Amino acid sequence: MPSLQTALPPELANNAIRLYRECLRRAKYIGHKQHNTELVVQMVRQQFKKHMHETDPEKIQKLKDDAARGLINHILYEAEAMTGRKFS
Repeated sequence: MPSLQTALPPELANNAIRLYRECLRRAKYIGHKQHNTELVVQMVRQQFKKHMHETDPEKIQKLKDDAARGLINHILYEAEAMTGRKFS
């Protein structure tokens, strides 16, 4: 399966710290809109912290792909909400 990270800018997709920061930014945005910021941010931190010491390159790539998929899904969701169009 090809990497989903090609849909993101390479400076974001190739750097786990930048990916983490972008996930936190999105979590704060979502949490602010739903009035549960602390909970959403804590969930993101917990997932990244749980896999902090992972050394297997394949598993790291899968985890990065999962984070990228979450960001892409949220971007599509926001785009649909703004335009009123359904993207596939």
